[in-house]
Amino acid sequence: MPLRPDRSRRRALRTVLALCLLTAIGRPAAPGQPAAAPSFAALVERLSEPGGDFGGDNLISNEQSYLHVLPALTRAKVSGGAFIGVGPDQNFSYIAHLRPEIAYLIDIRRDNLLLHLLFKALFAEAPTRVDYLSLLTGRPTPPQPERWADATIDALVDHIDGNLPVPWAEHQKIQARLVEVVQGFGVPLSSADLETIAQSRAQFVRAGLSLVFRARGQPLRPYYPTLRTLLLENDRAGHQLSFLASETAFQFVRSLQARDRIVPVVGDVSGPKAMRAIAADMTARRLRLSAFYISNIEYYLFQDQNFGPYAENVARLPHDARSMMIRSVFPSGSSRSLPQAVPGYYSTSLVQRFETMLADLAAGNYRTYHDLVQASAR
Repeated sequence: MPLRPDRSRRRALRTVLALCLLTAIGRPAAPGQPAAAPSFAALVERLSEPGGDFGGDNLISNEQSYLHVLPALTRAKVSGGAFIGVGPDQNFSYIAHLRPEIAYLIDIRRDNLLLHLLFKALFAEAPTRVDYLSLLTGRPTPPQPERWADATIDALVDHIDGNLPVPWAEHQKIQARLVEVVQGFGVPLSSADLETIAQSRAQFVRAGLSLVFRARGQPLRPYYPTLRTLLLENDRAGHQLSFLASETAFQFVRSLQARDRIVPVVGDVSGPKAMRAIAADMTARRLRLSAFYISNIEYYLFQDQNFGPYAENVARLPHDARSMMIRSVFPSGSSRSLPQAVPGYYSTSLVQRFETMLADLAAGNYRTYHDLVQASAR
């Protein structure tokens, strides 16, 4: 029976209003799923700038010492606020320890953003850490994974190492689902972007926990840690504290991901936009810096004579007396041995109070990367 004109107009109006509401707020997120995709995608776009190159895939870290700084951060009572970091998933372990309200993961390579979209999809699809690690490496999830809540990280590693990847048909099904989840985040992606994401996960599946960092055009380095080593690593007090070492740590990171509070940003830390946009976003949220994990990027900034613009960007970040810098130093970056260096480790991880760095910058104390490293080591 045809609708009368007045009823038709009312129904049409209701339809238009419903569509406008969906456009404004997005679809409600299911439990454990990402929040409204448009706001996440808009924030990524607003903070990012054109990407560049850094000469490696950086699927995992090459810094075995990355957890050694955690006792120092605990003693300094660093927590909350905003965390800034570079590179792949070692950031999640810092985030799990520091419990920030938001984390900005900035990297000059667009591929790092794509990798973090993959990680975000894995968090959305994996209710537990054994689910997460199984999905990442393409291994079968154990029966009743919820019973693994109290399992040690050693047990998780043994499970992954003791299983072959799932059959090809199941792998394709999982990959298709992950692509669907990634696209749901709303970040515009090209077919090349989706292929990069697929190839990144394929490397985790092929190598499993034996995956090693690799720089483009260089052979594998025997002193670089495997993913297995990084997951089993200790802090200086002998505690296993990676984000997959406990269910509590994993669930905190997962909760931030679900609320779109881990934001991958394409940007140059010495560039004209991204760092300044992050500082402005922190100011708008009334958040101060908890920690800035910069790895050894400052080494390359000095090489390229870009340390000055980087220092100007850093000075814009809201901070307080507890804000800290986290650095990784390699033998090529410091001509003298460091007292904090641990025998058997190729990298050395250091912390420095942010206010100390700013005071030294104002005094012109950092004329070389070596000056910066030695100041951090004091």
